[in-house]
Order: sequence, then structure tokens, then C-alpha cells
Amino acid sequence: MIKTRKTTMALWLSALALTTACGNSESESSNTESESANDQEATVDDVESGGTLNLGYGTNPATLDPHITPHTATRDVSRHVFEQLLAIDEDYEVQPSLAERFEVSDDGLVYTFILRDNVTFHNGEPMLAEDVVASMERWLTQSSQGLANFPDATMVEVDENTVELHLQEATLIGPNILADVAPLPAIMPKEIAEEAGTASISEYIGTGPFQLEEWSIDQHVHLTKFEDYQSPEGEASGLAGEKEALVDEVFFNFITDASTRVNGITTGEYDIAFNLPLDSSDQIDASDGVEPFLSDGGIMAYVFNNDQGPLSDPTLRHAVNTAVNMNDALMSAYSDDRFYSLDPALANPNQSHWYSEAGSENYNQNDIEAAKTLVEQSEYAGEEVVILATSEVDNLYNIAIYTQQALEEIGLNASLSVYDWASFEEARDNPENFDLFVVDFAVRPTLHQYPFLSSESSYPGWTESDEIDEALKNITQASTIEDAQPYVDELQLAVWDYLPISKIGNKQNFVAHRESIENYRDLIGPILWNVTKDE
Repeated sequence: MIKTRKTTMALWLSALALTTACGNSESESSNTESESANDQEATVDDVESGGTLNLGYGTNPATLDPHITPHTATRDVSRHVFEQLLAIDEDYEVQPSLAERFEVSDDGLVYTFILRDNVTFHNGEPMLAEDVVASMERWLTQSSQGLANFPDATMVEVDENTVELHLQEATLIGPNILADVAPLPAIMPKEIAEEAGTASISEYIGTGPFQLEEWSIDQHVHLTKFEDYQSPEGEASGLAGEKEALVDEVFFNFITDASTRVNGITTGEYDIAFNLPLDSSDQIDASDGVEPFLSDGGIMAYVFNNDQGPLSDPTLRHAVNTAVNMNDALMSAYSDDRFYSLDPALANPNQSHWYSEAGSENYNQNDIEAAKTLVEQSEYAGEEVVILATSEVDNLYNIAIYTQQALEEIGLNASLSVYDWASFEEARDNPENFDLFVVDFAVRPTLHQYPFLSSESSYPGWTESDEIDEALKNITQASTIEDAQPYVDELQLAVWDYLPISKIGNKQNFVAHRESIENYRDLIGPILWNVTKDE
């Protein structure tokens, strides 16, 4: 039976009045037929530890520097080595991590962090305020998240155990950005952060439950248990609360061939296998000693070229959105409705503060005749509509093929332009190369972190919408998350009106682990602390 991760998420956001956050909230889990990832017992008391976790992982990290990239492989490895001041729990609520507590000033411009005592780096040195300041100054100036959300912000040392973040402009979502997972606002020794500057760090020393033993490029990353690790307090939940390395070693084995990962998990070579092809689900289900595992994978979407070409005409974008049967598109990709769901919102349904069905009448219309009428009303004159596709990601490629047929049905001269993944990413940076492409976006703690919304973003598609920008600004300037609710609806309506993207649906990530693995969990990537292996 497939395990799923489905929780009732109540995203924590402070008012811009003085706020103190400490401790962890109780988590709520669903009683469904499938066992939830978060229904697994998360306590680590009285658990025997030891052994080695061998992971079949599909992507090589280009770097292990957590400050400079949101790359998935960097994120998944570095979260076990490095920690941050704040972290998100399984309900996407912000909790203290390396901070014992924090406060936000009345005007929202100063965040004060009281650091936990007795936290030690992997090199044996204590974590002090000067390390936090150097690390955060680097993240603020080198990471995409820091630059976008905290322009001209500074981090200052108050005393050995206290630091302050000084902002130029208050923002409701500030704590959420600081608790985000990539690029991780990781804390490292002062000398490492300062020596690296704008270059990549050369030493990977953090405070996490695992330490880096070896990085063999294109082969594996080897982590070992950090014996002197000091855990945050509170019940384990998501990336927050109690953490303990309950295995001695972890190997991220970089196996780019999907069939090798499938064979490895079925034979027991790997304890956990990631990025499994969906057509292997029957083989996984039938394998003795293997348990499939699903987790929230984010949204699938069409990204339109709003800068130039036929789809820069919003009427034609609406024609495409009106024509497509989103269920058929998703079924072409996944062949099994366990791996996707139809949903009109930008947020995950469990992200209660961000979820909105405003404008949902525009979703999954599947109305060919109405779409043809919109084509006639548009400025379309028979130009080629280029669908950028990659042959290396099956689900994206299959949706692209389906979409070409759907667009031809409403009279568009649609064609596919197919690349390998690296060339696909390069090609979409040039607006002359495409009119639309299919892509997925990971779950984001806040809507502002989707790259396709803001007019200031350089993300391919090149959104230019005053209405979307105004809604984003209104959300960040609200005093409380409750006050922001009308603007979340406003944002959703503006997106449906402008159509920087057309949402297709929600996807699930497909992972499998051996039955000997207990308490494996996932939150925007694997969580390997508190995991045990029954030898």
C-alpha cells in the first residue's frame, strides 16, 4: 500500500506587532486508508540506533554550498549538515531551530534572535553570534531569496548570544522566508562564510545531526553521525523539533539511470530510492520488502511566453487555457490518478492561509468551442505556436505531446521543439525560442516564492502584471495573515485574468523504501534524522 503525506497545514505567520515564537505546535494527521508519512511515530526516545542508510538518488549536486543555489540535490544533502535560525514544521508553521526564540518589533523592521546555548559546529567550535552574523550576511547578499525579500537588510551582533536582522521595509512573510529550505540560510563558522565571499564555500561544516565525511563527485556523498549534536527541543515535526541521527552513516549514491534505482530498491542494494519512474509502480508494489511512499510534489503548469509571440496576446492564452482537459493532460503524464489531483489553486490544499479557489471557474474548462471563439477574437494569424519540451522528463514530455494535439484541435499551428534537459533550461531563457512549456514547481511555503508571479522576476515567461504585483505587495504589507486573506483571493483572481501560467494540477513525488526503514518522512525533500534501520 502506498504511503502518502497529507496533513492539515496551518501556515504560521506573525503579526507585525511584537511577536515571540518558541516551542512547537501539536501536529494534526489524517486518518486515511493509506498511512501518512506524518502518522509515523516521530519520537526518538528509547530507539536503538546504528547501521548505514544507502540511498539511490537521481541527481548529482553541482555544489553543496547551501547559500547560493535552490538546486534539489544541494537542498536534500545540505539540510542534514547545516541548520538555520528558524525552520518549518510539518504544518508549514515557523518554529525556532538554532534560535531559542525570536521577536519582531512593532514596526516590523527588526527581528531579534536569542541563540540556543551549547550548540557546536562539526569542527568542535561553539556556535556564536559572530558566526550567525557572517553566515546571514553572506546569505542576504548571495542567495536569490535574500536578495529578493530582504534588500539592503543587515545582520548585527548584539551580544554573544543575540543577533538582530534589520530590514528596510517590513514584510509579513519575513519569518517564512528565513525558515525556507532553499537556498538555505545555513549557519556555518564565521571564517568559512567570510573566506568564501561570492565564491562557493570550500569546507562544509555545520551544526546538523550529520557531518560531511566525503563528497566523491558524480559518485556519492558520505555523511556520518555527529556525536556531539545538540538537538532543538520539542516534538519532531517536519524540519523542526527533536532531531537525532539514529544511523551511523548515510550514503547519497548518485544513480542517474532510473531503472538502476528501481532494481536497487527491489534487491535491497538501496534502503531508500528517489525519483522513481511512475511506470515502475507495479513492480514496486509487487516487490517483497519494499514500501512505496508518496509525498506532496508541487504543481504542474503551462508557462506562457508573455513577452513576445502569439501567446503574448492574453486572449490567445485564455483560448489555450479554455481548451485543455487538465485531467487528460495529467493522465497522459501519470497514467494513474494516485500520482496527481485536479486543483485550481496555487497553494497546496493543506496550506490553509494561502489556499484560494477564487477564479476557479477558469480552471479545467475543457470547452473546445469556446476556445475556438477566443482564437477568432484574438490577434492570432496562423503563426507557429512552439511548445518547448524535454525528452528526458517523461511526464513533461507526454503532457507536451497531448498539448500539441489539443492546440491543433482549436486551430493553432502547434509544434514541438524537443531538447535534453540542460538544453531545455538554456533554450527557455530566450523568448524567441518558445511560446509555452510544461514544468513543475515544488511546494512553496509562501506564494511569493513562485518565480512566475512578480514582474521583477527574470523567470522565463516574463510576467508583467500590475494587478499581480499589487496583490503580492498587499499581502506582504498586511498586519496579520488574517488581514492578508482578501489579498490572497485578489492574487488568485489576478493570476487567472493575466495567465502567466495555466495550472494543470498537483503532483505527487514517488519514493520507495525497504520495510526495514522506520520513521522515514518528507517535507520538500527527505528527512533522514530520526530514521532507523532494522538490521
